[in-house]
Amino acid sequence: MTTEQSDEAPIDTAEETGASIETPSRPLRLRIEEFGLWLTGVLALLMLGFVLADWVRTMPGVAGETAQIAFDQVLVIGEWVDFYLGTSSFQHPFTWRQISTGVLVGIVGPLVGVYLVHRQMALIGETLAHTAFAGVAVGILFVAFTGWEGSLLVVALIVSVLAALGLQWLTEHTSGYGDVPIAITLTGSFAVGTLLISWGRDFVSVPIDIEQFLFGNMSIVTVEGARIVAILTVVVVALVAVNYKQFLFITFDEQAARVARLNVRGYEALLIAMTAVVVVGAMQILGVILVAGLLVIPVAAASQVARSFRETLYLSVLIGQASILLGIGASIVYSLPSGGTVIVVAIGWYLLSIAIADGRRAIATH
Repeated sequence: MTTEQSDEAPIDTAEETGASIETPSRPLRLRIEEFGLWLTGVLALLMLGFVLADWVRTMPGVAGETAQIAFDQVLVIGEWVDFYLGTSSFQHPFTWRQISTGVLVGIVGPLVGVYLVHRQMALIGETLAHTAFAGVAVGILFVAFTGWEGSLLVVALIVSVLAALGLQWLTEHTSGYGDVPIAITLTGSFAVGTLLISWGRDFVSVPIDIEQFLFGNMSIVTVEGARIVAILTVVVVALVAVNYKQFLFITFDEQAARVARLNVRGYEALLIAMTAVVVVGAMQILGVILVAGLLVIPVAAASQVARSFRETLYLSVLIGQASILLGIGASIVYSLPSGGTVIVVAIGWYLLSIAIADGRRAIATH
């Protein structure tokens, strides 16, 4: 007897005997997932609070003083964590900026990735990561020529979003295989970024370290970078919440969505633009080469064991969050690259989910 059948059996019996009908309790796994999402939400709010305190503490007045007190308390907590773990990293602000950025991208990455994977657009994330790298190169040259003191992430974000919209246009207007524009954009943008950085080495005053952007590095998560990620996270989560049904419609039945006069092209553009936003934010932690893994691997793992799209979305966020926290924690304790550690942990969850799915099928067969 399947789980669904066993859940329905008490209702049938109650109807036959004339007894009062009670709504069956929710499966334990769903309650655990919802509790995990609640914890993730609380953690995200705390990290948003830290980013806000890190920003406001430089302002004069009561607001700045209050934010400074809250900021100092986080560092005190970090000292205690260092004491118990035998480390010396959590007492520094840059570590908490990395953790806060990681927690936030660990939510929005799988949140957007679940639609990309089900639309068979997994390579879009990798492509946009390479365009973001070209955006960083453009930003470096822009700073060199103009003296602008803003974040390189802003320029990378603009370039990546424009490239995402351009990629969609190319895909719609290219005859033949649909993945050809993706491959061209992926390699072309990375080539442009490499050429720009190599060409600008001799006269650009901004320190250039390609490895930081290729593989991720906690040192490039600045106050402004964390603040940008926080703002973009709120925007992306709000957009997904408001347009959940529309995204679901175009993901599983695009033709019916067109018949229903839904603006499919507009929602596809919005989805790709949100992907570009997520990629730019996650690039600080994971780097250009590995950032697509956060969009795809948690979703792939969740798809092995989930029984509905909504559950896939929930589990994707939880697996992404677990990968980020365990990966960053291990990278700090063992002095490992954060990007590679996060992705390896995510792959471990993926392999575990395959084993669980195989176990379920073996039990069902016997």
